[in-house]
Amino acid sequence: MSHPIVHIELSASDRKALAAFYNSIFDWQFQDFDDMNYTTASWGDERFGVGFNPVSEEGNPAGTVVPYIAVDDVEATLAKIEANGGKTLMPGMDIPTVGRIAQFLDPTGNRMALLKPAEQM
Repeated sequence: MSHPIVHIELSASDRKALAAFYNSIFDWQFQDFDDMNYTTASWGDERFGVGFNPVSEEGNPAGTVVPYIAVDDVEATLAKIEANGGKTLMPGMDIPTVGRIAQFLDPTGNRMALLKPAEQM
């Protein structure tokens, strides 16, 4: 696997308004997950997407962008990250129909994430 970036999360103070903004410009299609306070976008290639997370000063300030990198094994990749100077922010967790995700900081402090897609589980 080449480990492409397959999903990007953006912070949003109003995720539905932000979805309307991007839809009016790029004609992306959106799906709201109100129970998770989350919105996703797609544009015909289901392998890639964008999600909108609510803004919070604690962990998701305005301007936060989190790229998700496709991996075969979330825990093994987190171990490599830790061994090479990174830090786990969120250990692996399963998201139904999405896959297994985790978040980490690289040695510079960039927030990144891992995703093992559900179809590979």
